[in-house]
Amino acid sequence: MIGFKLLIKSIIKNIPGIEKIINLHKSTGGTDEARYCYSIWLRHLCLAHKNGFKIPSTIAELGPGDSLGVGIAALICGADKYYALDVVKYWNKEKNIKIFEELADLFKKKENIPGPDEYPRVKPDLDNYEFPIQILTEKHLKKMLNSKRLDSIRNALVNPNEDKGKIVIKYFIPWNDTNVIIPESVDMIYSQAVMEHVTELNHSYESMYKWLKPNGFMSHTIDFKSHGTSGRWNGHWTYSDFEWKFITGRKKFLINRAPHSTHMHLLNKNGFKIIRDIKTTLNSGIQRKKLTVKFKDISNGDLSTSVCFIQAVKRSPMN
Repeated sequence: MIGFKLLIKSIIKNIPGIEKIINLHKSTGGTDEARYCYSIWLRHLCLAHKNGFKIPSTIAELGPGDSLGVGIAALICGADKYYALDVVKYWNKEKNIKIFEELADLFKKKENIPGPDEYPRVKPDLDNYEFPIQILTEKHLKKMLNSKRLDSIRNALVNPNEDKGKIVIKYFIPWNDTNVIIPESVDMIYSQAVMEHVTELNHSYESMYKWLKPNGFMSHTIDFKSHGTSGRWNGHWTYSDFEWKFITGRKKFLINRAPHSTHMHLLNKNGFKIIRDIKTTLNSGIQRKKLTVKFKDISNGDLSTSVCFIQAVKRSPMN
């Protein structure tokens, strides 16, 4: 049952035009900090490296948010092409340039990866937060941090969607067409707490399969918590479809309520081999009898999985 405070909030959200008045789309949080972007990218990179993946040349990010910072970190590390896909354009050139300058300084100093002490809610966790010198060697960094190459990244940030230099940055907003990216042209696709907001999950995984090169890979952190829609972290699974529609109001991209197993099923269905699945679990905040009909058969594993980190590789059709 919807609580009183949430009921009032939901009523307000359903007023036509209210989102523009209170500016609900002003910020997504997170990527407006260079250290956060640095931490996110290096976590994905370090865990990919453990599975034998090299620094990708062409990357795509779903939902970059307030800046292109995570993609910028990837470019500084060695990527040449970066595609940003979102539903709303939150960032601006000035913010991206500021984040870029700060990120370049972090890499020059070989700063350790900001860990749980600084970002306690960020997943995945790492065994070691020291700067990954085994991946970003002195020789590699010297080449990547060359002033001419950094200027190329800066120029691409100032003039995105222009395919003129060695560094290419393109954005697709909104993206709802698989054809926005050339098939089999991307080495790596990643996201950080984004896939729980995607409304058409099957279409998204199908699109990612088409974009990736043979043996290309994905890296996603997915947050299954209620995102403020309930007083309990998994209380969103107690709402009926009618209640949920009322709670979400006119906001299209709140959360999709898909549990961990749904993502696993869709990954397998769309041709991916799961190579890493790190789950963060919490004690269930609700009794099973409180679950709505739609989720009454949810597994105990799903009911306790609050976050997961998934890396998956594109299987060939023969496999």
